[in-house]
Formats: sequence, C-alpha cells, structure tokens
Amino acid sequence: MFDSGELRLVLLKLISEQPRHGYDLIRAIEELTGGRYAPSPGVVYPTLTMLEEMGLIGQAPGEGARKPYQITQAGSLHLDENQAEAEELIGRLKALSPSHSEGGSPIWRAMRNLGVAIRHRVQHGEITEETKFELAALIDELAQKIERLK
Repeated sequence: MFDSGELRLVLLKLISEQPRHGYDLIRAIEELTGGRYAPSPGVVYPTLTMLEEMGLIGQAPGEGARKPYQITQAGSLHLDENQAEAEELIGRLKALSPSHSEGGSPIWRAMRNLGVAIRHRVQHGEITEETKFELAALIDELAQKIERLK
C-alpha cells in the first residue's frame, strides 16, 4: 500500500491528531479505509521505532502495557514541511472506503465491525482450534438466519 516513507508520514499525521499506540494506529487506518485495508503489526511497530529513533515521536504518558506515542516538536516541523503529501496519503486511504451511500448503510457498517472483530480475535488473541470452530459455527448460523429473512 505504501512505501516506508509514506507509512511513516501517515503514522506521524495520525499521532499528531492525538497520542496513539500501535494498535490504535492500525485501527485508525482500517477505519479510514472502511475496513478495506489494515497494515500489519509487523510493519507498523518497526516504523514506530524508526520514528522514535528519528526524534519525530516520543512516548506519551499512558496506562497499561501499550505505550502511546505523541508527536515531538521535530515531528511537528517535519509534518508541516510535508503537509501536502500527508493529506494526499490520507486521501488515498479514504478513497479505499466504500462509496458514501454504501458506507452509510447500517448493514455495511455492521459487516465491517464483524470483520474487524474477527480479524482482531484471530490475529491478536490466543485462539484454540475449538474457538475457531465455534467462531465458524456462529458465522454459519448468522448466514442461515439472514437467508431466511423475509
């Protein structure tokens, strides 16, 4: 989706809006695209480390295991110098989102929420084979109920 410099700029732009940790950034990008794209943690976390080493972000006060980042003064200057490119990249993400009429539908919203919940559970949770079968059974049951709707 992006080269590394572009992803750095997108993450910096999102962090400039509010302090965020890696998972927040993944979710923010996924929301911008209407659920059509989410960068992998294997790309996001090393990029955050690089931004921190470059002095563009630093750790923000936070609670829990996840460490939020905030933009530094150097990061703000860098973002100001690259504002047009940052806006173009955010626009590219938004362009992936379903059309306004499709995206406004409560059905599409619910489908995106379901997809996000499933991906999060499978990718970030400890999931057993039994849980995978339970999840598949729930989805199959829902599909059958939807087919029977009148």
